[in-house]
Amino acid sequence: MKMNVGLTLRAAKGCWRVNLSQQCAHGSIGLFVPPSPPVDPEKVKELQRFVSLSKRLLVMTGAGVSTESGIPDYRSEKVGLYARTDRRPIQHRDFVQRAPVRQRYWARNFVGWPRFSSHQPNPAHWALSSWERLGKLYWLVTQNVDALHTKAGSQRLTELHGCMHRVLCLACGEQTPRGVLQERFEALNPTWRAEAHGLAPDGDVFLTEEQVQSFRVPPCARCGGPLKPDVVFFGDTVNPNKVDFVHRRVKEADSLLVVGSSLQVYSGYRFILTAREKKLPIAILNIGPTRSDHLACLKLDSRCGELLPLIDPQ
Repeated sequence: MKMNVGLTLRAAKGCWRVNLSQQCAHGSIGLFVPPSPPVDPEKVKELQRFVSLSKRLLVMTGAGVSTESGIPDYRSEKVGLYARTDRRPIQHRDFVQRAPVRQRYWARNFVGWPRFSSHQPNPAHWALSSWERLGKLYWLVTQNVDALHTKAGSQRLTELHGCMHRVLCLACGEQTPRGVLQERFEALNPTWRAEAHGLAPDGDVFLTEEQVQSFRVPPCARCGGPLKPDVVFFGDTVNPNKVDFVHRRVKEADSLLVVGSSLQVYSGYRFILTAREKKLPIAILNIGPTRSDHLACLKLDSRCGELLPLIDPQ
């Protein structure tokens, strides 16, 4: 699938600007959401019943809840990164051990950040936030790193894989806002120019090696150590304390709803196994098959932002 997505980052009169093609700016929802059948009214009734019977509902969300906000995912059929390109996400060990890998990552992230950070919640995020506010949602666990649930007002929330809006020093552990690092990038690279074609998940874009080589990366302002986004890269593991915390929330819940996740990654799938051990009813809303379809009492293939607002949480 060919997509005409272009970004240009340049310095002009001391200000940094990102120019995006009109298709990218206004048509990205269609680009990154896989096709799905029309909403089945009977399925809506079944999900309504599932939610109405739940008193301590735990919801787990994945990348499929954010594709409708214009953020691509990895695994969606025909439109995910794996289907569109032969590129693969960065590995934790490579990032930690190799300075050139960090340089390439941060150059790409620098170009992609203005757009990534500007994404807004869609009706699915707002629906889940309202469920929490009305006392229906007991806890929300997201595998996403885009902060869209936070932007929508969710508070009873665990970001399982961290958040791109925070930066972590690998040496001293100091945390800083990602926006502050963007300003440091701009100050270090006042004449650097890059053009990218193609969006990837998690604020990444595609650049050539020639573009990357002259990009300068600042160290930690506190200790001089290397900086990393406060997220779990592929090949890394989720903090054990966070895992234990989510296991406790699952055991306290009386039902579990999966929204927009294929559950292919074990870090999320393990909580489905815990729910199964506790004999909790499991419902799954995701376009396409998931790793846990055989464990669910209800499976729906619809857009998250199309279906969730139809459900009355009271």
